[in-house]
Amino acid sequence: MPCDPLTGLRAWQERLERLSRHHAESWTPPIDVYEIDGAYIVTAELPGLTREQVELAVEDSRLTIHGRREAQPGEPGTVHYHQVERGHGRFRRTFEFAEKIDADRITADLANGVLTISIPKVQPPPPRRIEVR
Repeated sequence: MPCDPLTGLRAWQERLERLSRHHAESWTPPIDVYEIDGAYIVTAELPGLTREQVELAVEDSRLTIHGRREAQPGEPGTVHYHQVERGHGRFRRTFEFAEKIDADRITADLANGVLTISIPKVQPPPPRRIEVR
């Protein structure tokens, strides 16, 4: 398998962004976007979040996922964390798709900490025969 240095560089950049955002009360959940015949699929790792903490919005061919994970529990001064790696605070991710999407048929399911969104593509109309007179 060939090595792609840009992939490694992008992974480091995302890690650094997560660390800097962690201090700014935000985080970036890991998300996969892929395409199957007739639809795009988006999966996001959102462990510990409830359906009420996640919102989806669609505009044209753009999907936005946003939400909030509350900070670590405990009264200030009563809990002393030794290591904190799980992000908290707000997050927002927007994806734009190359093909038109059918916003009325989008489905989303949150199970076992994974949000799965199915985004059907708009099917092109069948070829139309034009009668020549």
